[in-house]
Amino acid sequence: MQLNEVESKMILSKAGVPVVETKLARNMKEAILLSKEMGFPVVLKIVSPDVIHKSDAGGVKLGLKSSTQVRKAYTEIMSSIKTGFPEARIDGVSVQRTARQGVEVIIGMTKDPQFGPVVMFGLGGIFVEVLKDVSFRVVPVTRRDATEMIREIRGYPLLRGYRGQEPAHIAYLEELVVRVSEFVERNLEIEELDLNPIFAYKDGAVAVDARIVLKNSGT
Repeated sequence: MQLNEVESKMILSKAGVPVVETKLARNMKEAILLSKEMGFPVVLKIVSPDVIHKSDAGGVKLGLKSSTQVRKAYTEIMSSIKTGFPEARIDGVSVQRTARQGVEVIIGMTKDPQFGPVVMFGLGGIFVEVLKDVSFRVVPVTRRDATEMIREIRGYPLLRGYRGQEPAHIAYLEELVVRVSEFVERNLEIEELDLNPIFAYKDGAVAVDARIVLKNSGT
């Protein structure tokens, strides 16, 4: 069973994982109201268990600065999804305030048939699919493991502040990897977990998107 983005972020936040505040809007009126409450600019994203690659499906609208833009974005998202995924179950759209851009990284977890839960770290966003620049460790992940995971990816210089870019807070990312490992260890019903992207800053990090897949009951 896959939790939606809003549910996943709520659970992770309670576990001490920093996430961008995100709320579910079931219709256009709620999307506009939540946008005003959070403060512009905001991001709208489709919430559907049947749409995994939301951006590719036209299900993401960024940098919305007014109620008018939110209304237009909501309409366009629904039109794109209903055209491309006519059978998809649509729960609504997620509304979140626009996060400051940072170095994009990913922390994830899958279950290996032999070793059990395995935590992954790497460059996030589209980089994880294109470059596959990631490292893995079996749970439980120690602080030393996390340090090695981060430093062994090829993109590590980007985290150090390549060509004047803002560096990432490496120690904070190490702690975050350990925190995710501990969360997974406490919740063995989790089959998969993705925090992608995480925006890493010089003073911390925040998960912009999140996905949790639970073991189906009875399996």
